[in-house]
This record gives sequence, C-alpha cells and structure tokens, in this order.
Amino acid sequence: MKIALYGATGTIGTRIAQEALSRGHEVTAVLRDPARLALDHPRLRKVKGEVTDPAGIASTVRGLEAVISAIGPRTPGEVGVLESALRALVDGLKRAGLKRLVVVGGAGSLEVAPGALLMDTPQFPKEWRPLAAAHFDALKYLTSVRDLDWSYLSPAALIQPGSRTGAYRVGFEQLLTDAKGNSAISTEDYAVALIDELEHSRHVRERITVAY
Repeated sequence: MKIALYGATGTIGTRIAQEALSRGHEVTAVLRDPARLALDHPRLRKVKGEVTDPAGIASTVRGLEAVISAIGPRTPGEVGVLESALRALVDGLKRAGLKRLVVVGGAGSLEVAPGALLMDTPQFPKEWRPLAAAHFDALKYLTSVRDLDWSYLSPAALIQPGSRTGAYRVGFEQLLTDAKGNSAISTEDYAVALIDELEHSRHVRERITVAY
C-alpha cells in the first residue's frame, strides 16, 4: 500500500512508519523539515509539506492509497493545530480523490463511566487537559465527515515506548483497563493496531481504542 504519513518525527509517528515499512508498505513522510526524520529505508520517501495546506496536501497525496495523521502539537500553545490540520487533511484528500484516512487520537475523551470522561476525572493531569480537549474537538469534527473512510484510534491512558508483542484489545467509547485497573499500551503495539486497521478497514467512520 502507498501511504502518506504526517507527523512521522513524533514518538508514535516514527513507530507507525517503522511498522508500515516492516510490512512492505511504501511510506511518504510529509514534514516541514525532512532532515529531522532520522529514519531511512528503501521504501521511505521524505517530502517537504505543511499539514495545514489543503492544496499542498492534495498535490502530495494524489495517487497514493491512504493517509495517516500522527500530528501532535509541540507546545501547549499549539493544541489548535489538531483540528486545523484535520480539516486541511480532509479538504486535501477530497481534492485528491483519496478516501482512506487513519488518525492518531487522544485518550482523554474516552468514558470511564457512563457520561464521565477520563479528562474530567480528578486524577487526570490538569496540564494535559487542553491537549485532551483539543483531541476531542478534532474527533467531533471528524464524526461529521461522511464522505471519507476515516478511522480514529485512541490509545490507552498510558502510552509509551516499550516492546512490540502484536497483542492488543479493541474497544470503542469506553477506556479499556486490565484486571488491575491499569490502562496501557506500548507505542509499538499501538502502531501494530493502527496498521492493522489501515490494512483491514474493520472500523470505518468509527473511533476505537486499543490497550492491553
């Protein structure tokens, strides 16, 4: 599959690129500064581009088969980029005639009880809430898009680099926890789940969450 990846220099984005390449896909990493991506591979192409430029997106992704957004703000003041980037991507994909979009989302908008969101709980770090709310706003926008085959993947409450086991569980609107009440997944296994969804399209126009 020929894939465009936005956000490839991030912790999650890099793992997604590595997972896609390991399965034989061709990855076009779209970056403000292509030199920032240290990853090299015969099937990896690095191109310069802006995720908020619909015309540039259309030009870059035309002729490809899917787009992955792993965009994340670099500073707390940039949380608005999540929705603006998503709107530009949707616009750009439509201009290019491309249907498939898979989005790296946040966990804060998952329910811990009926009607109670993780980001509204006392234990949720206050400094993370603006980012969680921005992810939620982006998701609400995406749910209004009916003419693209999008999928939105929320991670577990804790996601960090670890091991690739290939094992994970899939949920929907509720936070997944284990028998001890922990909610976690490695970035490597999150990438496995995302590329699985990209390849099999089991959850089109749905938000899912993945955890151990």
